[in-house]
Amino acid sequence: MLTLRKAAERGHAVHGWLDSWHSFSFADYHDPNHMGVSALRVINEDCIAPGAGFPTHPHRDMEIITYVLDGAVEHRNSEGNHGVIRPGEVQRMSAGTGIRHSEMNHSDSEPLHLLQIWILPAEEGVRPGYEQRAFPIEERRGRLRLLASPDAAQGSVRLHQDVRLYGTLLGADESVVLDKGDGRIAYVHVARGALEVNGERLNAGDAATVEGRGQIALDGVEAAEVLLFDLPAL
Repeated sequence: MLTLRKAAERGHAVHGWLDSWHSFSFADYHDPNHMGVSALRVINEDCIAPGAGFPTHPHRDMEIITYVLDGAVEHRNSEGNHGVIRPGEVQRMSAGTGIRHSEMNHSDSEPLHLLQIWILPAEEGVRPGYEQRAFPIEERRGRLRLLASPDAAQGSVRLHQDVRLYGTLLGADESVVLDKGDGRIAYVHVARGALEVNGERLNAGDAATVEGRGQIALDGVEAAEVLLFDLPAL
């Protein structure tokens, strides 16, 4: 079964320096029909003005992934980690027992466009952690590249949850397929461009949840950047 979630149906918040679209309930946006899918709780598409961002604030018991589309985000946290994340890189922060961090637009002149992703960990109270990895375009072009996983397979960042996150870049004539087993849920989020998921067209900002055993086929309609989550049925 495939369920579509169109981009315009998402929650939307504008705070001057921040223009944010919420795929699931977040902050002042609450929709009991969209609280998350499996362990996936947040996908926020954020556009952040030059020189602005999120000052130091706390988190706990959450796996947080930052995926940059345009620009660069500067990260600092209370564990002493500091990094600048650019397109093609993935950052994972495990909040665990508690961590404080800031995320700021690294540029004083260019906007920042990114996806903030939150995943519930399999257990609470893990030690806070941080990773940042680069995934070159050639590793994602026309194929599913594993970006995050519970066992850090294929050089992916490690998650404290049975979730596998894939990224792909597809042209109009390119396709990829994921075999999904029993008891798994797939969630497809289109970051840019357009494609078909099992024959259903999705445009930028659209998403699809696919349940039931079978293949997930992604067929490029135009140049597209896509994230595919392989999730447990919690």
